[in-house]
Amino acid sequence: MNKYVNVTKMSITLDNSVANELNALAKELNEKKSHVIENALMLYFDMLDEKISDKRLREVAEGSVTPISAEEVWKELGI
Repeated sequence: MNKYVNVTKMSITLDNSVANELNALAKELNEKKSHVIENALMLYFDMLDEKISDKRLREVAEGSVTPISAEEVWKELGI
């Protein structure tokens, strides 16, 4: 059975220092480089999600964005 069912192959270009660190970490952890990259990206995405949510909260506090109530969304969706 193929464990790579829902994957996308990508080709990336890295700065030599980043590539060297990736190689060293993958070797030390006995992990595939793709696994190390995937885990690093997931952590980075979590950080970006937090940054975006902080931005949205600031926008609401400043009044530049008006939130929509859940009831309004449900009504529009017919729920």
